[in-house]
Amino acid sequence: MEKMGNTGNTGNTERRKLFLAAALSLGILFAGCGSGATNPSVTEGMAAVEALDYQTALQCFDKALLDGEDLRLLYRGQGLAYMGLTQYGQAVEAFEKALGAGNGRIDDLDYDINYYLATAYYKQGQTDKGIETYNAILALRPKDKLAYYLRGSLLISNDYERAKADFDHAISLAKEDYDLLINIYLALERYGYREVGQEYLQTALGSGASSMTDYQKGRMYYYLSDYENAKNYLEKARRDGGAEAVLLLGQTYEELGDYNYAISVYGGFLENDQTNARIYNRYGLCKMEMKAYEEALTAFQAGKNIENNDMMQTLRFNEIITYEKLGDYKQAASLMGSYLSTYPDDKTAQREYIFLKTR
Repeated sequence: MEKMGNTGNTGNTERRKLFLAAALSLGILFAGCGSGATNPSVTEGMAAVEALDYQTALQCFDKALLDGEDLRLLYRGQGLAYMGLTQYGQAVEAFEKALGAGNGRIDDLDYDINYYLATAYYKQGQTDKGIETYNAILALRPKDKLAYYLRGSLLISNDYERAKADFDHAISLAKEDYDLLINIYLALERYGYREVGQEYLQTALGSGASSMTDYQKGRMYYYLSDYENAKNYLEKARRDGGAEAVLLLGQTYEELGDYNYAISVYGGFLENDQTNARIYNRYGLCKMEMKAYEEALTAFQAGKNIENNDMMQTLRFNEIITYEKLGDYKQAASLMGSYLSTYPDDKTAQREYIFLKTR
């Protein structure tokens, strides 16, 4: 989470998405499964999931059930909505119902649901069941690169050798899938094998750079801490207008200590697009580094005002800390109380709240 005190680490955000994002890459393929004419509420629910409006999505899927729409699709949609709400036990139940609603013949949608099910098991703390699910996928699809990567990402916490073997197998099946390679790096880095991950990146840059995009090269150089090369490629990549390239370019300048230029990168994007909460957050963090607290507060609040964004918890926390920096402890304490009613398991916020109540 990109909270105060963690202003330069894009890896935390990337790592949070490791398992779910990889599965979601499949979900994009199946988001429109079924005809909108025959499954209208499912289609509406999936649109709500994509908009991060999970409660509305669940209402749509409930209606789909009453209307007799496709059971696999509606239960799959329910699972995705519960995943978004971090209600992983209910997500597992929904995905299992989706699989049980099949006709006995395994098709692409069954594999898609199993990816999500494995992710839900992992998020629920049932890593062994997640691994078993990937084992089942690979028994039927022995050349499934994504399953090898995801299984390795679960194994690495307890069995580095097996995890690395899975990563090597995934790479051998997709030598030019550089986004997958970067995800493998992030998994290794997360568990203390950063140097091993960097070896993968260096090998790829040495042998396949001609087929990489500027953004992919920029990301690799960023994770290699080669910020000069990173900024050169990311400057080229941002000309295409992508928010991800802008975010990483700005963070590269943050790593170089050039907060003024990072602010100009984020600000230039926001002049034309005010819908990206992550960029508002980075902009605010840079303003915090420069002790421009009022401007930081404005940025965090602008990000909060974007509906259905996945940065709400981070932005709310950073807003609170900004009020604290401004000396408005009463407002900070009030907002922190509200924050903890929504996110009661945030240990950092609990400690901060104790401090604020003493001021």
